[in-house]
Amino acid sequence: MTHSRRTLVTVLVALLFGALFTAAPAAAEERPRVHEGTIDGADFLVKVPKRWNGTLVLYSHGLYVDPWKPAQIMLATRPETESWLLDQGYALAASNYKGVFGHAIEEALTDQIALLDWFQAEVGKPRRTITSGMSMGAVISLKLAENNPGRFDGVLTQCGEYDTNGTWNSALDMLFALKTLLAPDADIDLVRPRDPQAAKAALEAVVAEAQKTEAGRARIALAGALGAIPGWALAHEPEPTAPADRLAQQALWVTGAYLPGYGPSARPEIERRAGGNPSFNAGIDYRSQLARSAGLDLVRHAYRAGGVDLQADLDRLAAAPRISADPKAQAYMHRYTVARGTTPSPVLTAHTTGDGGAVAGQARWYGDQVRRNGDPALLRQTYVSRGGHCSFNAAEEIVLLRTLLSRVDTGHWPSTDPHRLTAAATALGSAYRLVPELFDPLGKEKAMAPLFTRFTPPAQPRPSR
Repeated sequence: MTHSRRTLVTVLVALLFGALFTAAPAAAEERPRVHEGTIDGADFLVKVPKRWNGTLVLYSHGLYVDPWKPAQIMLATRPETESWLLDQGYALAASNYKGVFGHAIEEALTDQIALLDWFQAEVGKPRRTITSGMSMGAVISLKLAENNPGRFDGVLTQCGEYDTNGTWNSALDMLFALKTLLAPDADIDLVRPRDPQAAKAALEAVVAEAQKTEAGRARIALAGALGAIPGWALAHEPEPTAPADRLAQQALWVTGAYLPGYGPSARPEIERRAGGNPSFNAGIDYRSQLARSAGLDLVRHAYRAGGVDLQADLDRLAAAPRISADPKAQAYMHRYTVARGTTPSPVLTAHTTGDGGAVAGQARWYGDQVRRNGDPALLRQTYVSRGGHCSFNAAEEIVLLRTLLSRVDTGHWPSTDPHRLTAAATALGSAYRLVPELFDPLGKEKAMAPLFTRFTPPAQPRPSR
């Protein structure tokens, strides 16, 4: 892998679950009180404004990939949001979790509560406490509220993976399809890898070669469709309409996010935590899964363009040897990485429509869980018309927080009509409009107008329940 390619993959995986943001320093007379320390091996950061309004926002960050982590512990998804909240009198707190790197959800659920206990003992008991999180931090925020009824007054989630276990199964589906259709005889371990780096390199080489031909790109499209990956990846560009452009952006997700983020080199970390392989495709009917996919028409177009027999490829997938999960590992994932939807307090979710890192079907799945296990009146779900993972601007994040806080204060949801939310975010001004570009190696940002929208996500392809 070239240096530029390594840099791109590092940035993509880092941005997929975290952020490369640092807040600008405040004037000395405006600076909040800052508390930094360690609780049971987990570093934390707390900021309390001089005129604290009694509200604490406890923030849960996404996944950090070794050796990458931001310069300071994140207190909001956007640095401008952090500054706005402090200016408005909100206290902010976040743990970096023990071990910092990887899917530290189990640790986060303990470390964030330990930090909340510390805050109450050392700073004061908040009048109200909001838990907020992005990406992996979204399921952490939900489970914090679910596991600790009465301690949180509201939950805000952005670009959430509410069923992380389901994402790992979807990732296995995609990589299984790539290996089976592009390199059926290659010795590449998708789970329990004997040599993770060699397996990763071999799979990347196979996919890179496939991208040179129409037939190869068609098979990448099939893999993407099995994971419900959208044909929109670039946050700074409008949603593509031409099939070739949609295929290219879908491939960015598959090759730039799932190969490094969920492939053989990522397996040892999750398998170590779970005590075995948590993912399976035994008994999965890929023909039916494709038939239900929103990407079916795009796959058909790609196969026609490539002169490849789609039904023959589906037959090959059906005949290929399958992978079983370790029950102990499955139980671990269900316990720590899957939200229950019990809504002990109001929940507001936000997703971009072109998110292929945590597909928007995750939000739809969570809504289904709330209807089964919680109170639908306590849930509101919003969408922003934009490509990319966690590609929100601060204006959108601030309006979401204000909406949730209004529900907490009044007991009634304010309007979450997209036009109203967009107008409120727009009114915050141009200082709150920067949006990161996931697929830019330098993490370029661009000012983009807020754009909430009505949206019905496709179903999550491999839900855990």
